[in-house]
Amino acid sequence: TAAVRHVIYPGRKGHSHVHAKPSHNLARHIHSRIFTRHTSIPERDIQSSTYNRYSPSHKTLSFEHTHTGDKLKLTYFEQGSYIKDALQEINYLLRDYHTDDIHPIDTALLDQLFDLKQTLGVNKPFHIVSGYRSPFTNAQLRKHSHGVAEHSFHMQGRAIDIRLEGVPIKTIKNAALAMARGGVGYYPRNNFVHLDTGNFRTW
Repeated sequence: TAAVRHVIYPGRKGHSHVHAKPSHNLARHIHSRIFTRHTSIPERDIQSSTYNRYSPSHKTLSFEHTHTGDKLKLTYFEQGSYIKDALQEINYLLRDYHTDDIHPIDTALLDQLFDLKQTLGVNKPFHIVSGYRSPFTNAQLRKHSHGVAEHSFHMQGRAIDIRLEGVPIKTIKNAALAMARGGVGYYPRNNFVHLDTGNFRTW
């Protein structure tokens, strides 16, 4: 079965700190296409820090980045395997938008987002406030905020800050707490919920 992917990248900044790039050229305009040939990675070969609660035949996620305007909807897991090309596209969208550094995103975090979507019963895109964060960016943010952890999971590709259009962040927080997986941070003043794949804890 072919997986459907929709990608919107308004533009890309050239930057010498980019460590990895998607396996194909990303369009500067809206494009939609079906891909039937992709490299897949068996789930057992991916290191995940949390148990995968749901086991559907395929998993699809949608993202809109609040800072870059990038939009992405794709199936990243199909028939027991993670799709390598899809993971690379997610890595790019969730890059450090300050430096354009790219880092692999923990598949457990993606599964956490998928399960959260299932728990909430919504099919809307996650609005991304922060994904991967380079050590340089993390250090700069720490200079201006005591709420930024020195060894943030963001620097490992294991954390994400999100909101969902039309869904109160308190509702998102409560759904994440009900899942009891990883870290769940509630930031009503900044209107986002933090999720990570560390031990279950809340703040």
